Amino acid sequence: MNSAEYFISKLRLEKHIKGGYFREIYRSSISIGDKCLHSNICGDRSLLTTIYFLLKSGEVSKFHKLKFDEIWFHHYGSSLLLHVIEENGDYKPLKLGLDIENGELPQVLVKGNSIFGAELLHKNSFSLLSCIIAPGFDYADFTLYKDKELLKLYPQHAEIIKKLNSEKD
Repeated sequence: MNSAEYFISKLRLEKHIKGGYFREIYRSSISIGDKCLHSNICGDRSLLTTIYFLLKSGEVSKFHKLKFDEIWFHHYGSSLLLHVIEENGDYKPLKLGLDIENGELPQVLVKGNSIFGAELLHKNSFSLLSCIIAPGFDYADFTLYKDKELLKLYPQHAEIIKKLNSEKD
């Protein structure tokens, strides 16, 4: 079995500000203008981008939001639990993995404007995934949340917010 360090090295992954490791692997050369997008989007966007993403034991992907839909694909290693707070404030757990009999799926959709984070379902492991977002990723469409912000907005989800967004770093 390959290790997390193997994939980080061979795929040339870098630390991500939300946690875990990533590398953009494709950015469409086709772009769309802001006249085609929502009224709160300024500037052109690539039609589509994809990344590799890896999460190791002891790490989490902190709660963040993207303005557009993102599709996650499981490739290797541990199953992953995506914690999604939908626009209406409802909590929706999504299990990403290959154990379909236990509610996991190899591909899941996180709707745009949802706030979400992730953790591994198994200790002493890692998960290799890829993500596709369309229109393509731009940091202008990305919000990384602090726990205090989220606790004020969603006190009903305090337990999971504190678990993923602890301010100890």
